[in-house]
Amino acid sequence: MGIFLTYFAVVSIAAIVLTVSDKWCARRKRQRVPETVLFLTAILGGSAAMYLTMLLIRHKTLHKRFMLGLPAILLGQLALYITKNPFG
Repeated sequence: MGIFLTYFAVVSIAAIVLTVSDKWCARRKRQRVPETVLFLTAILGGSAAMYLTMLLIRHKTLHKRFMLGLPAILLGQLALYITKNPFG
């Protein structure tokens, strides 16, 4: 279970860094983090961290694609984990 938690922590930290970086770039009119990268990071396991970060820093909260998409990805990941739990 240590590998799973380590992976989850690394992807979650990456999701937080990418989200904060995207907001920072948006405010400074710099090149943004592509939405595909944000969604890929969410799909790889960072959906909860990204969603909470977006709510906390008020980034992309008016974008339905993110405010509906990230919880949908998270629910799918939870369902997959519950039905295919490799650790028990």
